Amino acid sequence: MNLILRIIVNALALAAAVWFLPGMEIAGSDAFAASLGDTGSTVVAYLVIGALFGVVNALVRPLVELVALPLTCLTLGLFAVVINALMLLLTAWASQFTPITLSFDGFLTALFAAIIVAIVSAVLGWVMPDRRAERSRED
Repeated sequence: MNLILRIIVNALALAAAVWFLPGMEIAGSDAFAASLGDTGSTVVAYLVIGALFGVVNALVRPLVELVALPLTCLTLGLFAVVINALMLLLTAWASQFTPITLSFDGFLTALFAAIIVAIVSAVLGWVMPDRRAERSRED
């Protein structure tokens, strides 16, 4: 259940970034849109990109953070925003191999998208109940 909530939070955060930034777009192929309808294809597109973003964050991000640790310490943590932007750009590159694509018009757009995604994810994570805390209270 936690995985599904994480995908939904990622999808909502990416949707907020797409809504705020004109240089960011999530689009599906015409055949994909025709098979699900307009609203259905949009929802599925955001969920797929949210899942892909989660996979990129789970597999690649720890290694990148480890390699960039000295730079992150030197910048007092501000380099983490650049790492988030790089993860979004990696997600956009990986989405080229799927029927649903994420695209940016430049690194600056990805940087602002990373800030928006981080803020929305933090707010949604704060609002949503923590399942681990509920399970520990039951024990």
